[in-house]
Amino acid sequence: MSVSNSAPAADSGRVPDAPQRTSSFAALQHRDFRLMWAGQFVSITGSQMQLVTINWHIYLLMKPYGEKAAAAALGLVGLVRVVPIILCSLVGGVVADAADRKRLILISQTLMLVCAGVLAVVTARGSTRVWPIYLLTALASAAVAFDNPARQALLPALVPAKDFPNAVSLGFVAFQIAMVAGPALGGEVLARFGPAAVYAANAASFLAVIMGVLLIRASGKTALDAGGKVSVEALKEGLHFVRRTPVMVQTMTLDFVATFFASATALLPIFAKEILGVGARGFGILSAAPAVGAVLAGLVLARRPEWKKPGLTVLLSVAVYGAATLVFGLSRAFWLSLAMLAISGAADTVSTVIRQTIRQLITPDRLRGRMTSVNMIFFMGGPQLGELEAGVVAAAVGAPLSVIIGGVGCLVAVSLAALRARELLNYRLDQRADAPP
Repeated sequence: MSVSNSAPAADSGRVPDAPQRTSSFAALQHRDFRLMWAGQFVSITGSQMQLVTINWHIYLLMKPYGEKAAAAALGLVGLVRVVPIILCSLVGGVVADAADRKRLILISQTLMLVCAGVLAVVTARGSTRVWPIYLLTALASAAVAFDNPARQALLPALVPAKDFPNAVSLGFVAFQIAMVAGPALGGEVLARFGPAAVYAANAASFLAVIMGVLLIRASGKTALDAGGKVSVEALKEGLHFVRRTPVMVQTMTLDFVATFFASATALLPIFAKEILGVGARGFGILSAAPAVGAVLAGLVLARRPEWKKPGLTVLLSVAVYGAATLVFGLSRAFWLSLAMLAISGAADTVSTVIRQTIRQLITPDRLRGRMTSVNMIFFMGGPQLGELEAGVVAAAVGAPLSVIIGGVGCLVAVSLAALRARELLNYRLDQRADAPP
């Protein structure tokens, strides 16, 4: 569902056999984790400011050509984000398991900073074309394909094993708080100063992660640094591990299918302006609403990270996500739309935290970069391709019906998963997968 940015694990590469009840902020006791956590919060806030602004900016540029053209152009944003992920993520995972992860993060963050800075300059100079926005968004997504595996593979060195479940939840709390602050702040800056100012602010936000990584004491070197290399065989090893682990395949597939059908975020500009009539500031609030529910859910999960039936909980939370999306498509009241978006965000977080914990628990440390890269195709591909699907359907039948169809599709996907995903339903958090030979 939502795109997660961190999943800390263990100091020694091992994770606890079973999560235990812990303090809500135990992982923040560790200096390196605090640096990464704080840097990510600032950076994600800037990125979310830019994401909502790009949608609004493209909508305004394309509206003169008609509502159908605007809806299709919004859907294309998802396509230009996901294609570089699909093309680059597998290579990014192999590199993250073979190279210095800190150096890889610094390079990718710098590239994203440059993309945001160029977008700010191009926009400030009065460009009325959408192709520079698409191009720079695609380049930034390619950088994410290397950055995300490197960060998730590095994070096990930042906290001890006993604080792993808490660190996972706190990573999502930071992400979701940033998703509240980012769209709301982005909507305000957009209304006051225009899109160029938002893009410039996002460029500056990447400095927080860059400084944090430079200050981290933990090594970014991997176990493969002594003799490992980027190779086709290394890629095959990661793919083999994912393919032979049914729970892994089932969680990834469920995430992709559900979010493909239930992605309504690309159409929020249409809902804000044409259906609910709340303008740019209301658009920012609507964009932030899912994260409000997600933050509350994340704080609860940080306090109580264990689940007796994690697989069943995942399926139920995805069902709630789809149902809330369905009601949002039917709503014509601003308060009800906000409530449904908040519920969808809460359900998304419950599902994502549990799925991320499961995947980290069953993945050997030396394969985490490659596992993350495969997972990126699913958890980022689903929402982004879903935005394309939502835009195309909206161009044909209108935004509300597009979202309604997506919600129904999500519920159908959950029903099918409940019948077929036996391993996920039977999984318990004290189960561990053996590393592949």
